Amino acid sequence: MTGITHHIPDNLLIAYAAGTLPNPFALVVAAHVSLCDDCRARLAAHEAAGGAIIEQSAPQEVSASLRDRVLDALDAPFEMPAPQPRHGVYPGPVMEALKGHPPKWKPIGMGNRQCIIDHGAEGSVRLLWIAPGQAVPDHGHNGLELTLVLQGAFADETGRFGPGDLEVADADLEHTPIAAEGAPCICLAATDAALKFNSFLPRMLQPLFRI
Repeated sequence: MTGITHHIPDNLLIAYAAGTLPNPFALVVAAHVSLCDDCRARLAAHEAAGGAIIEQSAPQEVSASLRDRVLDALDAPFEMPAPQPRHGVYPGPVMEALKGHPPKWKPIGMGNRQCIIDHGAEGSVRLLWIAPGQAVPDHGHNGLELTLVLQGAFADETGRFGPGDLEVADADLEHTPIAAEGAPCICLAATDAALKFNSFLPRMLQPLFRI
């Protein structure tokens, strides 16, 4: 996808390559990488660097049985996985997380909707459907929030984000995202802590919407 101007920071790519990124954030990174040639190339470079570090590490003794199992696994036939197809605006990793089904939208007020993909100890990841011209209530962050635009666009105090763009928000950012006119803004958003809404009504409804 061309026209992407907001990319994944290196620290998140490195954590994703190392397999240490929490699952909600890993899904957003995987979805962005599936759309962005630049970040896909950078991820490959980080993976190659990680492999070189492992190769240069001091060798460790292993048992003969473990060595034999590893060698047998290397000799086993390998079938390259097929590319993940997109389903409309949804990248392959998102469709895999949805188990191949379209999102089940639930209203969250002001004409907006959400579909919670996962919610647990590591955080939450959800799809958001924001009506054109509609604002998300003003809020700050108790942790990290990654928001990937899949359709439409939104703008806030930091700039404009269109399809494929990723916004990284932390405790230093307080913002009021507003969906652009035109197509509804569909985003994939992950958080590791509850948002800090400034208005009473969003705070009151927050436990119901798990956001």
